[in-house]
Formats: sequence, C-alpha cells, structure tokens
Amino acid sequence: MRSYRYLHLDVFTDRLFGGNQLAVFLDGRGLSPDTMQSIAREMNFSETAFVLPPDHPETDMRVRIFTPRAELPMAGHPTIGTAFALARAGVVGPDRDRVVFGLGVGPTPVALTWKDGDLTFAWMTQPKPVFGQPLPDLAGAAGSLALPATAVAGAGLPVQVISCGVPLLFVPLATRRAVDNAVFQEAAYEKFREAARFENCSVFLFSKEPGQDKATVYSRCFAPQFGIPEDPATGGASGPLGCYLVRHNVVTPERAGGMLNLQGVRMGRPSHVHIAIGVTGTEITSVRVGGESVVAGEGTLYL
Repeated sequence: MRSYRYLHLDVFTDRLFGGNQLAVFLDGRGLSPDTMQSIAREMNFSETAFVLPPDHPETDMRVRIFTPRAELPMAGHPTIGTAFALARAGVVGPDRDRVVFGLGVGPTPVALTWKDGDLTFAWMTQPKPVFGQPLPDLAGAAGSLALPATAVAGAGLPVQVISCGVPLLFVPLATRRAVDNAVFQEAAYEKFREAARFENCSVFLFSKEPGQDKATVYSRCFAPQFGIPEDPATGGASGPLGCYLVRHNVVTPERAGGMLNLQGVRMGRPSHVHIAIGVTGTEITSVRVGGESVVAGEGTLYL
C-alpha cells in the first residue's frame, strides 16, 4: 500500500469555507491517469491537481488537473491553489517571485507575491483569447437558464463562446437577480447548442450591474459535462471574461488591469477572482488571473 499526501485549499478567498475547494497531491509520481481520474472522482471537488516532475525544459514542474469526470488542459483555481500548496509545503520559497507550471496548454507562468515569508497572492498567465461569433438566439440562451428572453436581451451584450485554453459560453444578464434566479436546463441547452452549432462547454453567466461590493461583474458557472453542477470560482473563465469585457467596451483599456469577478455568492462560497488584461490599441496582449488561497487541511490517501 502506497500513501499520497494532499493539501485541501479554499481558492480565490482569504478565509476558510469560501472560494473554490481544491485538493493538491504534492507528489503524483506512480499514479496513472486513470488512477488520477478515480482520485478526483473520490475527492469530488471541482478539480484535483497532481504535481509531477517537469517534462519540458521551460517549466519547474508538471501539473495535471482533473474534474470528477475529465482531465482539463488548464484551469484557474487549481493553478493558483497549487502555487499556494507548494509554498505551504516548502517546495517554493520566498526567494522565488515566479514559478512555471507545465499544463496541458503548455508552460504557464505564475507570479508570486510574498509577505513575511508567506505567499499572499498569485497571478497566472493564460493564453490569448479566441473569440467565437456572437450567437443571435438570445431567447435560446435565456431558456437554457430558465429565464425570460428579456433577461439576456436587457444586458445589451452578445452571447458568445470564448476560450483562453478552455472554451466557455458567456451569457450576459441584465441584473444580479437574474444571475441568482438562473437554473441550468440541460435539454433546453442541448437544443440551443445544436442549433447554434458550438461544442459542448461550460456556461458562464454574469451581470455588470453594480453592487456595494464594487465587483466588475457578478457571476455563476454551470459545468455539468465535467461533473460540476455549479462552480464557485472559475479562473479559467475569468481570463476570457476579462477579454470579453474589454472587447465589448464594458471596461476601458485604462481599467482593464484591475477587474474583479465576484462568483459563488449564490452557493454560499463567495469568491474573488482578480483579472488583468493587457491592451495595446485594440489588441489584447496579455491575460492574467489572480487571487488568494487558504489551506483548510491536509490528508493522506492510501492506494
């Protein structure tokens, strides 16, 4: 019987029981991909990460990320959370202001901020965005969320698939109340998706309606195809979200470096995902997503 140590973190939060839960296995050597998938299903968090020796000369280590149903080429909260786990374990220390993970999308830099020997913040760099064409059937998008068509049409923004490594369907809503009232309708979504001819992907709904929290957007994310009925914080969506907001003039280039996605409130797990988009003229030149994490506990899995 072999033992595998893991850390349990809450990511995109500065306090316990908020943010998105994550398990990080600090040494995944000897685990097959099928076993990693079984472990992720057993942990039953949105994602589980496994740290492995580097397999690329430009990286410090390989990190594989699994949802309960599938491996992902990249994801935000596992990347940020893994950096905090490695800092807690002493693998990465205050002498480092940067670490490079080998993800499925390639080498992924993570910038590290320290205070009094503790890691306090991490920024991951994501691939530049790939924009799909706006989808004209706003009523179909609304119906996928059990909402009236006016909930989408009232936002005055397009429904669109965008990817910074993993494609997501972005559905803007007029109000925060509409975001809270949404209920994912699988049959209606499949009908809408097949008519619009885009691949099955997670649905990210958001509103730019202001609130007392000063967030740029208020959001939720449904990812049932990955075994995640709802995700409390989606860093892989927050990069393309920031690109969407810049592309459609919701946020000016001058403010693109300081956006905040507030997610998970409806689940009772508020998450604060920071977004920084670099813009030169009309071109998006860089995509970064950052946040904090706290260690909730640790354990040992026996195989």
